[in-house]
Amino acid sequence: MSDYRLVLATGNRHKVEELLAILQPLMPGLTANQIATTRDLDVPDPVEDAPTFEGNSLIKARALAAATGLPTVADDSGLSVDILGGSPGIFSARWAGLHGDDEANLRLLLAQLSDVKPEHRGGDFVCAAALVTPSGEETVEIGKMRGSLAFEPVGENGFGYDPIFVPEGYDCTSAELSPQEKNRISHRAKAFTALAPKIVEALS
Repeated sequence: MSDYRLVLATGNRHKVEELLAILQPLMPGLTANQIATTRDLDVPDPVEDAPTFEGNSLIKARALAAATGLPTVADDSGLSVDILGGSPGIFSARWAGLHGDDEANLRLLLAQLSDVKPEHRGGDFVCAAALVTPSGEETVEIGKMRGSLAFEPVGENGFGYDPIFVPEGYDCTSAELSPQEKNRISHRAKAFTALAPKIVEALS
């Protein structure tokens, strides 16, 4: 673990590249090999049982910072639909009951919104990104991508609710955007960009 300087609470190395792209202009010497993921470490996943995105991101970051002794970044995200009072929210990944069943989640949400007019189909993708340092300092930043919900899934890129989410100012779904374009406007990018100065401070 001696080569690692930062932990990112994810098993997805693509998220490391996403974070690195935001951090490198501020820290040109930082490399992907200096950022560990949960897959790189023998650390059990904590139970995410907080009622908010912020709370769940902090649970993950606190657990890994304590286990590794390194500054840790974690995020939690989901879809918040206005007319559903902010749901699916923290239950986005298991809205239909089974965690990670994207197709079932999509079908259920579209069924729930089937009679809702276009002007009332607004919502946000929300991301809470947390940084916890070994000394116990904690920072959470929130990023949002505003948009509306389509009536049918369109597009092959992305995952989750991307095929039915039309970002504000666009006439296509998130699943029709290139990964580069989506990363530029996404809720995750906004949250990580806001958190970046604190991460740099923690690594300096």
